[in-house]
Amino acid sequence: HIYTNLDHVARIEWSADSNYVLCAQYKRRIVQVWSVSDPEWTCKIDEGIAGLTYARWSPDSRHILTNTDFQLRLSIWSLVTKKCAYIKFPKFSSRDGRGVEFSHDGKHLAVVERRNYRDVICIYNTESWALAKQFQADTEDLSGLKWSPDDRYLAVYDTPLEYQLFIYTPDGRLLSRYQAYDHALGVKSVGWSPSASFLAAGSYDSAVRVFNNISWKVIGELAHKPHVNNELAVVYKEVAFDDDG
Repeated sequence: HIYTNLDHVARIEWSADSNYVLCAQYKRRIVQVWSVSDPEWTCKIDEGIAGLTYARWSPDSRHILTNTDFQLRLSIWSLVTKKCAYIKFPKFSSRDGRGVEFSHDGKHLAVVERRNYRDVICIYNTESWALAKQFQADTEDLSGLKWSPDDRYLAVYDTPLEYQLFIYTPDGRLLSRYQAYDHALGVKSVGWSPSASFLAAGSYDSAVRVFNNISWKVIGELAHKPHVNNELAVVYKEVAFDDDG
């Protein structure tokens, strides 16, 4: 099939069931959706004067989430009922989808909001999009969060200006708080192991710290050193070839 969009496509994404294609056109503030199984079916979402900074699918492939300019709202559009639900004032509206995380079973959505100069984590039920739980994070300026693969934990990290890593349960209980050092840039990204038994946190000191999910203590630290002194280490170098080989 060939689908013609109204403007330059800034982002394209398949639905989880591979039946629909989302085409976000930020300049026009619209999203066009195309069906692979039914070429006659189409959908257009228009955010109007609110603007459009990001668009993504929900795990059920029947809802589309859009962010507006200036963190005004997060819109949740249903392709089935043609209704829209709104979450006001999400903290982030960037084009990387930061601060909006679905649980792996697709039943809950975690959204970071900013209220009264404090970070608030809100958990929504994806069946009704009703608020199930909200709690204030112990962060100064929350940078990101990530669900564990078993959906039992939320890893939350603070501003890049300092190292602060928190582990919460979805009901808001703080299980762990870790600070590797003071007065230096902090956590850059986090990643869970597939079993959710381990959490890796990469930081600006060129190190990765690995935590276990029993005591939440560091069980290993991997340093990315600028120089390799081990003579047995295998080093690969990328070489560019011209058209002649």
